[in-house]
Amino acid sequence: MSDDSRRRTMPALTIRRDRTPAMLRKLSKVEEDARVARRMLAIANALDGMDRKAAAQAAGMDRQALRDWVIRYNAQGIDGLRDRWGSGRPPRLEPDELAELYAVVMAGPDPERDGICAFTREDLVRICEQRFGKTMHCATMGRQLRKIGLSRQKARPSHPQKDPASQEAFKKSPATPEKTSAYA
Repeated sequence: MSDDSRRRTMPALTIRRDRTPAMLRKLSKVEEDARVARRMLAIANALDGMDRKAAAQAAGMDRQALRDWVIRYNAQGIDGLRDRWGSGRPPRLEPDELAELYAVVMAGPDPERDGICAFTREDLVRICEQRFGKTMHCATMGRQLRKIGLSRQKARPSHPQKDPASQEAFKKSPATPEKTSAYA
């Protein structure tokens, strides 16, 4: 069976007629959402007797999309033409887990116990797996850190047994800075 014969045998989809095409066009002019306005115009064109394919193309959609919008318009009216965005993917870490992660990062590692002087994202992924039982990629950990207001940047590591007095003694200070300066 070809597409043309199949199209002819399918029953035509009726559009509710509580609003005239002129009313739909007038409503589309004052509609703030351009996508809803385009859908109203497509339905108005179809109500005027325009071929469904032509009405859909005039509104920048295909025939099947217009059919789906007509079904929603028939069921819910103009409100059915609005986009319904889902809530999206659930968060990887709950707010209390994010707060605990923030506390862990701000406390920092213990060099004697952990054997490191600063956390990497890999370390934090391992900590999350141990504490919360949730695994994630290092890039995801970076996004979680940004979500709680932290960045991947970290302070330069320092040895726990460093001596500030010997560091100052080691620093070289020229006797005459005007001779050794780059701007001299």
